[in-house]
Amino acid sequence: MRRSEIYSRVLITAGLLVALSAPFVARALGSRSAVEIHARMAGAGGWMPDVLQAKVGVPLHLRLTSDDVTHGFAIGQSDLAAVDVVPGKMTDLTLIFDRPGTFTFYCTRWCGPDHWRMRGTIQVTGGKAIDPQPASAPLYLQLGLDIDAPHPAAVTPDGAPSAQRGAALAGRLSPQYLTPGYYRSHSPAQVFTELRVDPALHSLSDADLWDLVAYIWQSNTTQAGLAAGQKLFAQNCAACHGETGSGNGVFAGDVKALNGKTPANFADSISMLGASPALLQGKILRGGMGTGMPSWGPILTDEQTWEIIGYLYTFQFKENTR
Repeated sequence: MRRSEIYSRVLITAGLLVALSAPFVARALGSRSAVEIHARMAGAGGWMPDVLQAKVGVPLHLRLTSDDVTHGFAIGQSDLAAVDVVPGKMTDLTLIFDRPGTFTFYCTRWCGPDHWRMRGTIQVTGGKAIDPQPASAPLYLQLGLDIDAPHPAAVTPDGAPSAQRGAALAGRLSPQYLTPGYYRSHSPAQVFTELRVDPALHSLSDADLWDLVAYIWQSNTTQAGLAAGQKLFAQNCAACHGETGSGNGVFAGDVKALNGKTPANFADSISMLGASPALLQGKILRGGMGTGMPSWGPILTDEQTWEIIGYLYTFQFKENTR
């Protein structure tokens, strides 16, 4: 065999080896620049590491795996779909941030009573803030509400109010009652009390007025918003509060054992009809001190918060969709 032929075969073989090994080399080089994150149940460590650094416009490469059960990875207040983090498997994820700030990542799988503690932060620097103006304070703070104070309803209906029946009487309502500002700042019981002394409604029965209250609540929601609220409730709340909102979720017993308090019962009319949407906003955003109720402020958008709140009242009112 001529020497030139031998050299040609060697070069071809070398080229094939490079081509075949390229994906593995690229993966190896990529893994060096990626941040490897291990997920464990909160009591065993949570996310490790739980503080990440990133720069605006620069890809952040993550390699996610679980050391125990399947977890979920998501970033609060973003459109990023949750990613499953599976034991024994590496899941690659690349994130690019368009603005600076601190972003919270969290577990979306109910892995135990301390599931909500599985949170971490990504500190993003560089770039220019899109909106340098400070955001307005949440409504519950603007109203100066004490969200830890008892708020029992002074009056409750004999049966479940019906928004459908209330719609037939809605023409007698002053427009102010239907505004978002009025709805969000008043509890259903407060609204009933104000309707009771309204001269235009004097001839109506208590049951009629409660139906109007249900109609007012329905008028400040949409079918799509309630569906979104129901989905968010199932994902983030039902494990403690129960699918029917009665405070009997699968982790309710664990929460009581850890904190001495049972999750809130949204089917309780005395409690729920005495709570304004603004008050519920405060409880969701800040969380409940010493109750095991986490702070959802870093996780939920403003729209999502109001969607959940709208859905919570469906445990009190009939015909809550239009």
